Amino acid sequence: MKKKTAIVTGGAGFIGSHMVDLLLSKDFKVIVIDNFKGGHLNNLKIHKKNKNLSIIKKDINENKFNLKKIKNIDFIYHFAGIGDIVPSIEKPKEYMLTNVQGTVNILEMARELNIKKLVYAASASCYGKTNSEVKEKNNISLEHPYALSKYLGEQSVFHWNKIYKLPVNSIRIFNAYGPRVRTTGAYGAVIGVFFKQKLSKKPLTIVGSGKQSRDFVHVTDIAKAFYLASTTKATGQVFNIGTGKPQSVNHLAKLIGGKLVKIPDRPGEPMKSFADSSKARKILKWKPLINFDDGIREMLKEINKWKKAPLWTSKKIKKVTKKWFNYLGK
Repeated sequence: MKKKTAIVTGGAGFIGSHMVDLLLSKDFKVIVIDNFKGGHLNNLKIHKKNKNLSIIKKDINENKFNLKKIKNIDFIYHFAGIGDIVPSIEKPKEYMLTNVQGTVNILEMARELNIKKLVYAASASCYGKTNSEVKEKNNISLEHPYALSKYLGEQSVFHWNKIYKLPVNSIRIFNAYGPRVRTTGAYGAVIGVFFKQKLSKKPLTIVGSGKQSRDFVHVTDIAKAFYLASTTKATGQVFNIGTGKPQSVNHLAKLIGGKLVKIPDRPGEPMKSFADSSKARKILKWKPLINFDDGIREMLKEINKWKKAPLWTSKKIKKVTKKWFNYLGK
């Protein structure tokens, strides 16, 4: 039998590289498309000698893809994009170009390739300032350019499904964590920030009271959801992927250990955010397997991998979030 073949855009990134792991374990041929601005080849080094993996260094903002080298594709998993939230205030044009027009470029490629399914990595940020469990039918509230760009990317995906009958599904990811969580680039990913602070014997920076909670879902559980969303008969669907069990920032800080320092609340961010994933459980037969406390303890065993991560102090965070407060603090 012919091996199934998948494209993973952003496959050298945090979630994308775990998608590559899963697909290769299922004996897929995998083509990674990545510009390596956010992702890193180190995330794929365990597959260095795997002949089923090929890598194309390319920016999805470029309109044309050489489809002569890309053929007989079954699935596309679209993770490529800009994921940092805070800088979207300063660079909205860049976010719209990559997360919206870049997605359109991938959709057009998918249409030419006549694929079986495209699965889009959407964001739960589209729900805005929530304080309770959210369902896929919840109102959309776009509080910052990042949320807008990811939601418009998702709307493009469903438009291509409606007009061109492209088979698609979308996964709204809540707070992804796990091995290889991003540590470079802009301030934002709380676990990477805390790990570097702990290694540097600096206090952990707690936003506001620290009582705000997030639905942390392990990256391997997310990868499984994407695979199930590609192989299901259902199409044109959006699925929340989270555990439904929100964890407070204070609890996370306690698991990591160390002194704490309070920094101001960021406007435009929810106090409590967690997923109703019953639709994914019912249709995809998906459920999260990794317990949050266990997941963090496993990451702590490899904390030295965060040695080269940027160190964020209260002063640096204040500087980098200044425009955030200027525009969203009203």
